[in-house]
Amino acid sequence: MFQSFDVTSRPDQAAPRVTTLRAAMVDAGLDAFIVPRGDAHQGEYVAPCDERLAWLTGFTGSAGFAVILRDRAVMFTDGRYTVQVRAQCDPAVFDFVAWPQTSLGTWLKEAGAEKIGFDPWLHTIREIDGLRRSLADTSKEIVATVNLVDKIWSDRPERGMSPVSVQPFELAGKTSEDKFTEIGAAVKKAGAEAVVLTLPDSLCWLLNIRGTDIAHNPVVQAFGILTTTGDTTGDTGGKLTLFDAAEKYAHIGPDPRITIEPREAFAAALETLQGPVLVDPGTAPHAVKTMMSEAEIVEGDDPCILPKACKTEAEIKGMREAHLRDGAAMVEFLCWLSEQMPEDLTEIEVVKQLEACRAATNQLKEISFDTICGAGPNGAIVHYRVTEDTNRALKRGELLLVDSGGQYQDGTTDITRTVALGDVAGEERVSFTAVLQGMIAISAARFPRDVSGGHLDALARAPLWRMGRDYDHGTGHGVGAFLSVHEGPQRISRSSNLALREGMILSNEPGYYREGAYGIRIENLIVVRTAAEMSGADGRDMLDFETLTFVPIDRSLILVDELAPWERDWLNDYHAEVWDKIAPRVSETARDWLRHAVAPV
Repeated sequence: MFQSFDVTSRPDQAAPRVTTLRAAMVDAGLDAFIVPRGDAHQGEYVAPCDERLAWLTGFTGSAGFAVILRDRAVMFTDGRYTVQVRAQCDPAVFDFVAWPQTSLGTWLKEAGAEKIGFDPWLHTIREIDGLRRSLADTSKEIVATVNLVDKIWSDRPERGMSPVSVQPFELAGKTSEDKFTEIGAAVKKAGAEAVVLTLPDSLCWLLNIRGTDIAHNPVVQAFGILTTTGDTTGDTGGKLTLFDAAEKYAHIGPDPRITIEPREAFAAALETLQGPVLVDPGTAPHAVKTMMSEAEIVEGDDPCILPKACKTEAEIKGMREAHLRDGAAMVEFLCWLSEQMPEDLTEIEVVKQLEACRAATNQLKEISFDTICGAGPNGAIVHYRVTEDTNRALKRGELLLVDSGGQYQDGTTDITRTVALGDVAGEERVSFTAVLQGMIAISAARFPRDVSGGHLDALARAPLWRMGRDYDHGTGHGVGAFLSVHEGPQRISRSSNLALREGMILSNEPGYYREGAYGIRIENLIVVRTAAEMSGADGRDMLDFETLTFVPIDRSLILVDELAPWERDWLNDYHAEVWDKIAPRVSETARDWLRHAVAPV
């Protein structure tokens, strides 16, 4: 099994651990200490040795942070975790703040703490510089310090040491040598002679390698410094010093462009860097800035991020194949689910069966995240993870939300389907239809070049807005090609102003959640492409989306009369394509189920 159902949240341990942390704060002369979720690589998912927030507070969500003061403790989480944080954190220990509606700087202005400590390896340059600016008109001081959680975490796990693997050219579509040349040229264009790389997926993309340092994300946790060489065009690429355990790379052979140094040598290397150095203030740890005392810092985006987001034809081809394979596994699963009596199943049993269907492809490397399987009211917990403690029996008349994905060497998948367990009330069907209309609106969108995901986000929300409803997460996130299931910088979100480009892969996942009752989300992955010419157009350069995910949408939950004719046509065309692409790949039993599932509405 790839997923564990162990209970990792220990709310009862928070009180003594917070008390011990406060003692360490007193010794350090601090009035407060910030404990973030992220690690030194600013990843959404972290290794067990970096699960500081979960160890201290009990909160296992992928976004949020705590501030521990001498007389109180506070959890900051966004709308995805409003329910979860209160379930996992002891309210006798913690207060709860909605973030980012209330920023840390705004909150600290009113808090009774003057000297606030932070670990400079766990916060970005932009984050700390912004926090200091927000407190500039106060007497409060933001102080870099050793990590106080690490000082009291006596049984902290060791960092993983698994070997890396090579991503072949036929799946990457671009050699590592070509990527070195491309990134070297970008560094020179930015006016720098070197770049500091701290994002694991950037290094994996650059080197065409994959790893297992993080559960569900095939990345290597390392730091890198790429120095450019050759003429001003960057044609000769550069040299990379990679800071990681050398034994992880022993089996792939030497590379004259790469020198491997221990992870612990990264800090000393920063101190001796010369010349202008490109550093991404939005991803690099604040420690990078303070340690580079000898070099001029040129602030700019990680030069790997945008090329990585714009997938090659080989990567898109691989993603198509991965989604067809995964779609067949999903159909086998949904067929199995339709044959069961809901009251005979639990959430854990559902997750295990879905994982078994993916494993039966014999090409599954990992799941792409812990499956979100929420029955009834658990579906309203946006990032719900079932455990032995929370495992709920399915009930007839409820909704079941299943958000899951697989990691295959040719692609990463992420799909959500909400299904009816028997006859479901009208309220749920009203909400489901509105969510479906939002998903269709994004799928069918045609838009001019230079339009951002922020412009498109409202299309998905409009049907819900007309009902006075909304959802508290983005409509879509970027997705990697056998890399991180959540990948930047592309997004479909109000906060995104990045223009979408060909080759960017995103999720399309509007939803609606009624706390204590039900949750609904429908998710496909889509890829940006050049739109076909159409009659009557003015010749404008237009883009649209190709859908990658082919799995039926539960027709029993749709109020068909509420769909516009074009929405009904889109759904019928989509289901016809599901049949054409998936039916040849599934068992006879699943094919019979699929034939009914894709019947026209």
